[in-house]
Amino acid sequence: MTSSLFRRLFLAALALVAVTLLTVDQTLTANGVDTRGRVQVLAIACGAAVLALGIAFLVTRSLSLRVSRLKRLAEGLAGAASDQPLVSDSQDDLASLERSLTGVARELRTLVDRLRFESARREAILGGMAEGVLAVDPDLRVTFCNQAFLRAIGFRGESFERLSLLELARDPALHELIRRVVVKGEAGKLRFHLSAATPRIFEVQATPLVMASGRGAIAIFHDTTDLERLEQVRKDFVANVSHELRTPLAGIIGYSDTLLDGALDDAANRRRFVDVIRANAVRLGSIAADLLVLSELESGTDPSEPEVVSVRAVLDAALATVEAEAHARDVRLVREDIQDVHAAGSRLRLEQALLNLLANAIKFNRAGGEARVRVESQPDGRIAIIVSDSGVGIPSQDLPRIFERFYRVDKARSRQVGGTGLGLSIVKHVVERMNGTVHVESQLGRGSTFTLLLPAAARPASVARV
Repeated sequence: MTSSLFRRLFLAALALVAVTLLTVDQTLTANGVDTRGRVQVLAIACGAAVLALGIAFLVTRSLSLRVSRLKRLAEGLAGAASDQPLVSDSQDDLASLERSLTGVARELRTLVDRLRFESARREAILGGMAEGVLAVDPDLRVTFCNQAFLRAIGFRGESFERLSLLELARDPALHELIRRVVVKGEAGKLRFHLSAATPRIFEVQATPLVMASGRGAIAIFHDTTDLERLEQVRKDFVANVSHELRTPLAGIIGYSDTLLDGALDDAANRRRFVDVIRANAVRLGSIAADLLVLSELESGTDPSEPEVVSVRAVLDAALATVEAEAHARDVRLVREDIQDVHAAGSRLRLEQALLNLLANAIKFNRAGGEARVRVESQPDGRIAIIVSDSGVGIPSQDLPRIFERFYRVDKARSRQVGGTGLGLSIVKHVVERMNGTVHVESQLGRGSTFTLLLPAAARPASVARV
């Protein structure tokens, strides 16, 4: 037997039987019963004692087994046991208790499983959210936060549990917001900059959270950094477009008013005025065309179909287009030996990109300078189209921004030589649409070198046969 209680009961029964036999023996001796009679009586008493002990042993063992089963059932209520015990068929009090506990165990296990499932699902939802989630107790100690929040604050520790809010996120404004929510029990909102490895802008919404230990708080962090950046880009774009359009429009309106005010009769100047109006109108048309091209490239709605493009043919066409302007500005075009390599993309867009690079190499050059073009095959299978010039160069602080829309290094010179300020932005988008990259190297006063790296493509079968 495993129970000390039933062991003690069995030993007490055994002692009682022994005392009974001793009492019977003394009684028989005192009454003068002869030896034979005493032996018979003792034999009967011993048999009865053995039978009683056997019955007591069986009853005790049965009770012990049933109590052990009730013990396992009680342990199963707390989740320690995973199997359901069998219910006895008897109708005594222990069987009734066992059946009651079995029903309670099943209900509790169903409830615990449901709670575990809901908890796991809630943890998965909160952990997979793109927004950061943070929960604190009444003492402002962290009880939960998801991976999005830990990434936002740059947390590199092993465990965040039971850390104070200031230990986890060192921001006084955030600490004050959550403390106020915990104390007053009212929701709060905050927009703040989180100073982590990469500064981010967050909009926080905190609400009270009822907990067993008191009132805590839960906060949701919405990362608005990209939205803020896009909004600033939109504002800059509108301001730049307005500025670029205002300059030629002012020229058109001014000279038109001059003509209407009487200059139409001025034979010496009216033609010059009309030429200025036309030049500004052409500039407006160029800005509109470049904006349309840039919009198509950025939105991914470029109607041109991908094709295998001969880089040499595109370069020859672009060089022929800018040859007259180069001659007018006294800039020498140098075309090195170009391999007959091919790239996958749009011939029209690639020619636009190369025209912009060549036009810049001519416009921002000096008299007697040169613009050089060459094509190289890279060991990694890509094609390098290199356009270099001996012009004014680009300051190092301006290099990271030259591919932005309407960004100009020298605004006065840019307007003097013409252009829309969108050429390099178009170059960048065209190259990226062809799965390539563009790099620039420049020294102030010594010229610039632009390198386009494009994936090589197999030449068409018809070209290979020719």
